[in-house]
Amino acid sequence: MTLAKLLTFVPTFFVISLSPGLCMTLAMSLGISVGPRRAGWMMLGELAGLALVAVAAVLGAATILLQSPLFFQVFRWLGAAYLFYMGWQSWHAEPRAPGAGDTAGLRSRGALALQGFVTATANPKAWIFLVALLPPFIEPAQPLPAQLGALIAIILVIELTCLQIYAHGGRKLADLLFRRGRARLLNQVSGALMVGIGLWLALG
Repeated sequence: MTLAKLLTFVPTFFVISLSPGLCMTLAMSLGISVGPRRAGWMMLGELAGLALVAVAAVLGAATILLQSPLFFQVFRWLGAAYLFYMGWQSWHAEPRAPGAGDTAGLRSRGALALQGFVTATANPKAWIFLVALLPPFIEPAQPLPAQLGALIAIILVIELTCLQIYAHGGRKLADLLFRRGRARLLNQVSGALMVGIGLWLALG
């Protein structure tokens, strides 16, 4: 990738990544319910899913998958059902002070990582966007693995930065609500956001 293309790609992807979407809303929700540090497990899953989508976009597999609407419908509905369940858990969990533990009760590291992976890979808009964005930044005369590795590294660093911004924003909101005696509302806000993500995914 040339320097000119790099200087174009970085700000373009940062602006798009920072804009509100499924993964950023999930990061905020988990920032509220479990805190930015534990939400890092969701972020690992989300980054793994995003890397998979990026590789598929460059290799052309995404184009084939996007021509199979039934595949995406089933995958989206399963992902939405999972998010509904996690939102229900969060809504009904006992309130705790921010940083005191996982307010959803039983969310393991693996469950959080799976939540991030499903959200990243079940969103057709992410596939369509990366199919449109990435190929123009690939130089045909240069080795593909090195270029793809560099692009994915940049994408993951930018995405992680934006996820952290949203998660810490959620934590600030949690601190504010807890200080005002609205601890129960913390879980309800987190659960409602998660259900909203599920609806967004199912109907998107």
